[in-house]
Amino acid sequence: MQPLTRVAAVLLVAVAATATIARAEPLTIVALGDSLTAGYQLGPGEGFPAQLQEALAAEGIDVEVSDAGVSGDTTAGGLSRLDWSVGPETDAVIVALGGNDALRGIAPDETAKNLTEIIDRLNERSIPVLLAGMLAPVNMGADYGDEFAAVFQTLAANNDIIFYPFFLEGVAADPSLNLPDGIHPTAEGVGVMVEGILPSVRTLIEKAEAEGA
Repeated sequence: MQPLTRVAAVLLVAVAATATIARAEPLTIVALGDSLTAGYQLGPGEGFPAQLQEALAAEGIDVEVSDAGVSGDTTAGGLSRLDWSVGPETDAVIVALGGNDALRGIAPDETAKNLTEIIDRLNERSIPVLLAGMLAPVNMGADYGDEFAAVFQTLAANNDIIFYPFFLEGVAADPSLNLPDGIHPTAEGVGVMVEGILPSVRTLIEKAEAEGA
């Protein structure tokens, strides 16, 4: 092999190795939410992002799930901090906001407006979205509950996003899976949430990988 040929071969190997390393970097998923993603009163490793990342790792899926949950945040709060919560390294976003809107009786139209802008701005950045739906407490009344649930259903129908209808599926109203306040899940409750949403997250990852290829 001539010296120049050897150099070319080394360069090709280096380029191939660099490409392999780049592909091997984990995807970054941001969980944009409130106390349900922030892990209210839970210990390290017990919150939603940590348990989701662990569940994916157990399946051999190398993903970093970033916690962008702020306790007490409404959809308006999530919108106001969207740009710095979802950094340039983000490959996909789980939008899990709305619970505090319902608890405060915020008009469903306002919730819809905020979530629409969040989704639109993420779409503009070509970031795939998984929308985790929320239901209003029964004490808010049937009319409010129906209007609130319809916000998420309509957004899912009108946008190219992945939809998981109820973030607290299997956990809400179960005392054994919630803290004494009856609102926030225990670590075991978070585990149930993760198990339920996992298929949707797999679809989100597939979409992120396809769009990033």
